[in-house]
Amino acid sequence: MISSLHAAEQGAGSKTIVLLHGFGGCQHVWREVISSLPTSARTLAYDLPGHGLSLDFPGAGPAKVAARAVLADLTARSVKRVHLVGHSMGGAVAALMALAEPEKVASLTLLAPGGFGAEINGPLLRRFAAARDPSDIRACLLAMSGPLTRPIDHTVDALGDMRGRPGQVERLIEIAAAMTSGDRQGVIPRDRLETLAMPVMVVWGSDDAVLPVTQTDDLPVHFHVHHVLGAGHMLVEEAPGLVATIIQRNMNRRARPLRPKLAATG
Repeated sequence: MISSLHAAEQGAGSKTIVLLHGFGGCQHVWREVISSLPTSARTLAYDLPGHGLSLDFPGAGPAKVAARAVLADLTARSVKRVHLVGHSMGGAVAALMALAEPEKVASLTLLAPGGFGAEINGPLLRRFAAARDPSDIRACLLAMSGPLTRPIDHTVDALGDMRGRPGQVERLIEIAAAMTSGDRQGVIPRDRLETLAMPVMVVWGSDDAVLPVTQTDDLPVHFHVHHVLGAGHMLVEEAPGLVATIIQRNMNRRARPLRPKLAATG
């Protein structure tokens, strides 16, 4: 609905699932996950600002810009509540959306989300940003995946097509440099995450080479955490069926009750 922000829409169900890809990706990476979701669900898979058909979105780069953009687009579409799913950078965007407008988020599923710890594999992400040829893209995806996973051909093809657009690789290089400055990333404070009352599921591969699985330590106690043994960072491609199952499971959970504020005593 917002002209410079692209989303691929499928289905027409009463529940809407919003899918946000990771850095350097595009809406096409969700193909296998969407095919494993119920056909009754409506899905909106976004190209995040600076990626794919959202390449020219103004100010693209920071997760907070993307969060505001997707929220505004949902409002323009008259979508009142969504089940929100984000991977890596898209996970950081999803978390910021949930913090900004919690009443709009029915459930929050985060796949190796950014912003949950300062550690980040900056060299690998910068290498991925600059990858143009299918062989280089495949090599980066292989480095970011678990030891038993091979990159999916359609993902390599989709990312190759995306990076063939004028200005795309240059924009990714800029975003990666800003995102991994000093080989550290910005962190969402734990006390802010504590305020999220919707069902939250955090999924992480045990062999993640981009964001260490130890970033699941000391999360708010009401967050559900699922470790995927042998998986790396690319959970959407490595375990699409499992991801779809986890999304559906989280959609069926109930929000935790908000704690009543204690009256001041004098």
